[in-house]
Amino acid sequence: MNFTLQQLLIFNALVQTRSVTKTAEKLHLTQPAVSIQLKNMQRLFDQPIFESIGKKIYITPFGEKLNQNIQSIIKEAENINQLTQSNKGIIQGQLKIAVVSTGKYVMPYFISDYLKANPLVELQIDVSNKQQVLDNLKNNEVDFALISILPDNINLNKIDLIDNKLFMIGKGTNQKNKKTVPLKLGECTPLIYREKGSGTRQTMEKFIERKKIKPFKPIELTSNEAVKQALLADMGYSIMPLIGLKNEIVSHQLEIIPIPGLPIRTVWWLVWLNEKVNSHLAEHYLEHLRKNKTKILENHFSWFDEAVRD
Repeated sequence: MNFTLQQLLIFNALVQTRSVTKTAEKLHLTQPAVSIQLKNMQRLFDQPIFESIGKKIYITPFGEKLNQNIQSIIKEAENINQLTQSNKGIIQGQLKIAVVSTGKYVMPYFISDYLKANPLVELQIDVSNKQQVLDNLKNNEVDFALISILPDNINLNKIDLIDNKLFMIGKGTNQKNKKTVPLKLGECTPLIYREKGSGTRQTMEKFIERKKIKPFKPIELTSNEAVKQALLADMGYSIMPLIGLKNEIVSHQLEIIPIPGLPIRTVWWLVWLNEKVNSHLAEHYLEHLRKNKTKILENHFSWFDEAVRD
């Protein structure tokens, strides 16, 4: 079967974009060139790998299964290229990292210096909720994932980056002594939740259930940024990771509300599949993390403990 690497790259991009136009843009090719390569690739198989209905592209079940194998081939081709370049002392390639939404306040600081030191390395970070991140990981679509709650049903390797502390957060009072709110606050004041599938939501629900709080008029929002803005507007309280609230906590726009049983402590983990054979680039990045983690924490997260002591 005489398929080319370019055909595999084009079909893989088509699966992602569901558009010939977007595939051409993504790979910096012309639309006719993409169409010709897709037709040539289709001729290699005795059943459809995709269908064009109207202006929409649909990937057939066979095409979806085929693309899982194609992704492995593309990854191996990238590994060969990385190995060749590394023998010349050149580090290059693409790192793909899936990050839970709050992790966007963490991950950039753990990769910024690495990218500066290795300018030929490309980075793709996909920020979504916990369930989507785990799906990306299970489907081997990323090199690493950043999560704060380890799943029970996936065998993972991991490296801890930083503690994750969740506190009850409310509107700041601009007073030196923080107000103390009883555990029953959720029964008389709205509690603001993240959407279902969020790790923060899961942690908050477990705490509320354990403390037997009956939420009054719960509010659901679909991002940490939206929750933060709701808190600033004094719409209620929420259990949130402190990591994304630096400016608001330091300026006393928001404050930690003392609650028995809080903070909830977890860890931000960078994880990868246990059976996955990491690329040379991925291993090089892990080596960088292990050597530089302490310095990164000192340079970028010293405020973390100071905010709790204030």
